[in-house]
Amino acid sequence: MSRHALLSSALPSLALLLAPVLALTACGPQDDRGGDGTEAAAGSGYPRTVDNCGHEVTLDAPPQRAVSLNQGTTEILLSLGLEDRVVGTATWTDPIMEGLEEANGDIPRLAENNPSFERVLEAEPDLVTASFVSTLGAGGVATREQFEELGVPSYVSPTDCAAGKDNEDGGDGSRSEPLTLDAVYGEIHDLAEIFGVEERGEELVGELRDRVDAATEDLEVEDVSLMYWFANAQSPYLAGCCGAPGAITGAVGAKNAFDDTHSEWPQINWETVADRDPDVIVLGDLTRDSQTAESAAAKIEFLEDNPATRNLTAVREERYVLLSGQAMNPSIRTVEGIELVADGLRELGYAR
Repeated sequence: MSRHALLSSALPSLALLLAPVLALTACGPQDDRGGDGTEAAAGSGYPRTVDNCGHEVTLDAPPQRAVSLNQGTTEILLSLGLEDRVVGTATWTDPIMEGLEEANGDIPRLAENNPSFERVLEAEPDLVTASFVSTLGAGGVATREQFEELGVPSYVSPTDCAAGKDNEDGGDGSRSEPLTLDAVYGEIHDLAEIFGVEERGEELVGELRDRVDAATEDLEVEDVSLMYWFANAQSPYLAGCCGAPGAITGAVGAKNAFDDTHSEWPQINWETVADRDPDVIVLGDLTRDSQTAESAAAKIEFLEDNPATRNLTAVREERYVLLSGQAMNPSIRTVEGIELVADGLRELGYAR
């Protein structure tokens, strides 16, 4: 089971739900405004189609009732100023990103983890988005085909189907090629195009690029090894080479203690960790409660008490950096992860 595997409701009978959803799809959005409050006339570029993870996502008009099934996509939509067009969200590991609290305030939380297919359809979505292929796949909320059969287009973050990502490789999948921030920027551009707010997308990507440039100045960490621990004390999920932690490590110029492991989040025993003896441990500070050692405090308590870990260099020297779970996922928060890791390394003395 992967670290993203969460309890979801069994798919209920949809007979009572088909009529209203199909009616909604046939009629289209009731609010016919474009992304800036202007009329979405035929000349505004709709219908438009976006190629997404092997699917063609076609929109006849800017979505007005989007449901975002993961925190990552929700925070991108809110960062694009689209809170008035999001009617539901789900599957959170952390508090909302700083600065988006007000935008997120009135958006219904359909479930803390995966909502049922029925619950999503009750929100009458005209678009469903997700951060992970597994969310809109077998064993998730529902498949993309199930939504599309009801006329509801769907979108999955390209970070989870980027070149080299194998989602059939068990757990959270594996990557033969390193993830780059370009995939995150690509998701922002796609969603901005889908909603007809392309200028906002350009501005947001520009701001993120500037933040990365500013965060990574003056570091001297070429020989510093980092280990990323997401969750689970008994059989910890540690970052392999090439997911979001790999992008963070590459941006700051350090080394990943498990850069020879291509699984996204392999479960690695503590004896192997002791052999690698990382210089700095990056801890996921999660607020959910689905596995052991979710918070950073619980992780530190475990590391300092467990015989297999208490003699690690990073533990003895208290070399910890704390990140949200979302910063460890491929998302807009990965930029926040770069900033926090860079700041943490400076505080630990790794700066020119």
